[in-house]
Amino acid sequence: MKVVFHAESHRVERIWLSYGGMAPVTVMAKDTCAALGGREWNELLLQDATRLLAREMSLSPSAPGGMVEYRQTLTLSFFFKFYLTVLKKLEKDLSKKNNFHETVPLEYESATQLYHKPPTSGVQVYQEVPAGQDPEDFVGRPIMHLSAMKQATGEAVYCDDIPHYENELYLALVTSTKAHAKIISIDKSGAEAVPGFIRFLSAKDIPGSNVTGIRNDEQVFAEDTVTCVGHIIAAVVADNQEHAQRAAKAVKVTYEELEPVVTIQDAIDKQSFFPPVKKIENGNIEDGFREADHTLEGEMYMGGQEHFYLETNCCIAVPKGEDGEMELFSSTQNTTEVQHFAAHALGVPANRIVVRVKRMGGGFGGKESRSAVLSTAVALAAHSTGRPVRCMLDRDEDMLITGGRHPYLARYKVGFKRTGRITALDVTYYANAGNSYDLSHAIMDRTIFHMDNSYNIPNIKGTGYVCKTNLPSNTAFRGFGGPQGMMVAEAWMTDVAEVCRLPPEHVRKLNMYQEGDLTHFGQKLESFNVHRCWDECLKNSRYHERKIAIATFNKQHRWKKRGIAIIPTKFGISFTLSFLNQAGALVHVYTDGSVLLTHGGTEMGQGLHTKMIQVASKALGIPTSKIHISETSTNTVPNTSPTAASVSSDLNGMAIYNACQTLLERLEPYKKSDPNGTWESWIRAAYEDRVSLSTTGFYRIDGIGYDPETNKGTPSNYFSYGVACSEVEIDCLTGDHTNLRTDIVMDVGTSLNPALDIGQVEGAFVQGLGLFTLEELKYSPEGNLYTRGPGMYKIPAFGDIPAEFNVSLLRDCPNSKAIYSSKAIGEPPLFLSASIFYAIKDAIMSARAESGISGIFRLDSPATPERIRNACVDQFTRLCPAPEPGTFKPWSIRV
Repeated sequence: MKVVFHAESHRVERIWLSYGGMAPVTVMAKDTCAALGGREWNELLLQDATRLLAREMSLSPSAPGGMVEYRQTLTLSFFFKFYLTVLKKLEKDLSKKNNFHETVPLEYESATQLYHKPPTSGVQVYQEVPAGQDPEDFVGRPIMHLSAMKQATGEAVYCDDIPHYENELYLALVTSTKAHAKIISIDKSGAEAVPGFIRFLSAKDIPGSNVTGIRNDEQVFAEDTVTCVGHIIAAVVADNQEHAQRAAKAVKVTYEELEPVVTIQDAIDKQSFFPPVKKIENGNIEDGFREADHTLEGEMYMGGQEHFYLETNCCIAVPKGEDGEMELFSSTQNTTEVQHFAAHALGVPANRIVVRVKRMGGGFGGKESRSAVLSTAVALAAHSTGRPVRCMLDRDEDMLITGGRHPYLARYKVGFKRTGRITALDVTYYANAGNSYDLSHAIMDRTIFHMDNSYNIPNIKGTGYVCKTNLPSNTAFRGFGGPQGMMVAEAWMTDVAEVCRLPPEHVRKLNMYQEGDLTHFGQKLESFNVHRCWDECLKNSRYHERKIAIATFNKQHRWKKRGIAIIPTKFGISFTLSFLNQAGALVHVYTDGSVLLTHGGTEMGQGLHTKMIQVASKALGIPTSKIHISETSTNTVPNTSPTAASVSSDLNGMAIYNACQTLLERLEPYKKSDPNGTWESWIRAAYEDRVSLSTTGFYRIDGIGYDPETNKGTPSNYFSYGVACSEVEIDCLTGDHTNLRTDIVMDVGTSLNPALDIGQVEGAFVQGLGLFTLEELKYSPEGNLYTRGPGMYKIPAFGDIPAEFNVSLLRDCPNSKAIYSSKAIGEPPLFLSASIFYAIKDAIMSARAESGISGIFRLDSPATPERIRNACVDQFTRLCPAPEPGTFKPWSIRV
């Protein structure tokens, strides 16, 4: 934007207004520019310019890129910022000559101010180990992740870093371009013509079973029908990656299209659900609503999320040449499932398949069940060719095929007293599962178990529908349905506070559980530390003091607003399926005293192996330097549970402890006979006495289970608690926001490793920040994913981290139900980033009040700049009304 004035005046000689993002190329608002020529730079010009721009910079409701209302509003918002900037300069240049009297109101100054983020700072607070703890006992000490230096220097070996085998081949997938269609024909002649082509594989080439999936409702290769874009139809094997991918693209598939079910609303309209419907009810819901002084109803949508692990799914299959044996190197959280699915497809027993995992470059749940989609195909290719086969998905393939976090729609009704006390709650949840069951019902279970968050609701009902749609199957993601349930809880909690005209923090505190209360599924709360976390967070964050300062700031700034929110979390720890709450370990001691440790968990960057070495070190009483973990493999520890649900330290740590105790019992006679001996001397003596120095360990959590018929049980072994307070600043004209400060207090029991635990708190928070404010998956009405890479899908960057980020681990809160009094840490902190979302909503509320709008309003997740800007209703948004739904075909849809 540029304007030139006549000399010594504020009359426009010429003006240029050009906009990107309104057409395939940058466009100029020629009519508006012409109309403003010769006009004086004043309020009347502003009013006319915005009216003219709204008309000239209009977009078709179906315009590519979507966000039509937002983009049109931005043309006005940016002009307004330009207008004020020029006005300030004119005021400075012309006021001395006494011929210019326009001024920028002080409260409008914020529209022209730029925020310069300072370097991120923070404080990390944890409890030191007891003064008398042995210096060689590293449990509770903040030691570095044992692979940190290798990862920082690039020396760490991931799946695709494994050197290529002689005669190795590469596999590429042929996937559906239609969301729902019959396969009429497959023409592979184009692939066969590509140099280096070796083999084409489809369902008829599978020696075992084509049936796969957790509920046996999927196929390795689609046979007759495809049910999503990205559905795997076949695979092409060639001599290298380039040739394989070219050949896969050359395969021609002819379809007969069928009507797809894409969105949650489509599924509701067509009653397309995966049975059964999930239900939970406690108390008397009708009595609760009759007792209420007020009732309100609302609706909230939560978008999905892509895992975006740095390492995409990868697998190398190496046939051994006899007895159907095969070795699979896989980037998976679930070695046993990869083993099982490969064996099932190959028609061999599981004991012929060995799955190995050195480490993963992130998982977040995305490699719990969906990694087998790729590994099974690679195993089939290796079997068919008799040669090693490799495949690592490109980012766009991975995003298209593997699914992500479930989008949710929730409809709620809440009853409450004038005091803010909740008397009744009824919520219906709809989750977009995609085209197969996968883990969706377990995820919905966890949503309903967490629908209360940290609040005691005497009369409560939850109903969950798992929607069957023509999207790639959604799957596990850090939090596993819990964040969706708790997010809705905070939505109605915020609404209740607004209706009662009470501070939100007061209503939250009023409704919190107390020690010994029963949850809505009948589990007693023991060591309920939310109140301790809450009080400490209020104190650390100076919440009340800063809330007053924010109110003052908002009075002085019309176009920048700040908001603050404090949010608790209560997260249940365990696998909901009781049989998964088990783990095994294997400990080898060599005659030089070195220890090789193996357990059922996989390392994906979270530091599990580091913690397990700390556990073994303490149990055996030897330095961590003597202990090594090489990998996770199915031939050392069989029948493993997935590394998921945040319980891997709990389960595998106890299994390792069990194995170490067995070993110590065997060594006890030698320690007694030589009390001044060394670890090495005791090992040597035991060896020479022909005592086994190899032990297995096992652990299971007893008492886990839930009966939906009686609504009684213990679905969680224990709960992890935390509280976060966040402050944000929003730009009311653009919808941009800045995360100013976050304070977290987290109950992690007695931390096994404060450095790793604080890292997990910070990482989970930032990933949740992406879920609730940034990351948005966009689909076409036909079910095609637009956002297939970092160009269109934005995850948090350095600038999104709160400028001040403080984390405290709660002191003196040992947990009697896990190894060395620790607690799970991977998933529980993620929901605390909802404090950013509700701080944004608090800021929007202040902006709306400036426009004379009060009362509750709907804000869906994520709180993107588009949603923030559209919610800040003002004179500019009113000039750009949203198109009438149903009168056009949108570019993208909310699934």
